[in-house]
Amino acid sequence: MGMQLMRTSRFHHHLLHPESTSTPPTKALLGLGHVNSRSIVNIKRRNQIYGIVASSNLASPLWDSWKPEKGSAAPSLSDITWPSAGAFAAMAILGRMDQILAQKGMSITIAPLGAVSAVLFATPSSPGARKYNMFMAQIGCAAIGVLTFSTFGPGWLARSVALAASVAFMICTRSTHPPAASLPLLFIDGAKFHNLSFWYALFPGTAGCVLLCLIQEIVLYLKENFKF
Repeated sequence: MGMQLMRTSRFHHHLLHPESTSTPPTKALLGLGHVNSRSIVNIKRRNQIYGIVASSNLASPLWDSWKPEKGSAAPSLSDITWPSAGAFAAMAILGRMDQILAQKGMSITIAPLGAVSAVLFATPSSPGARKYNMFMAQIGCAAIGVLTFSTFGPGWLARSVALAASVAFMICTRSTHPPAASLPLLFIDGAKFHNLSFWYALFPGTAGCVLLCLIQEIVLYLKENFKF
């Protein structure tokens, strides 16, 4: 108790007479008046090893997610034009194929392919754009939708089970491809797809992805060789 009072009195004495001592007030209060520079370096090194950081830095990751990615340069005009042109060409070709398939009561243009186009053309180096991820997830999640509908019928339970099973499937097979998670819901709620049964695993999602992959190769070539 006496030691604490003595340290406290030294701290207040330093505040009133800072020129009378060379020991900083914080060190005087904590009893670190004789800590040398080597000890300070060791303390900083231990803080780095054990991940001890200042409290002002703890909130930065939360706010960083609301900001543009650091170090990313502004996209050039060609980086915007070619992916946009690829998306336009993809939907135009799919629309033309719909006109041909309409005589058989079929369609290949579905909403998830719009999301696939964004992944392939805008973020070609992301994990979701890998061919393995895309085709494994497209086939697996579409089949899950058919199986879930056959088991539970239409309704919220089938949609919930199908989505949960799709997420588990993509994690287990390491084939994360977000657009594929919408395929089971599309089948369960879309009566026009029910007659396809398990063919739905290949058409229209997987078949449309084949076309989008071909267009992606053209887009990547144009981006690499025709910059402006």
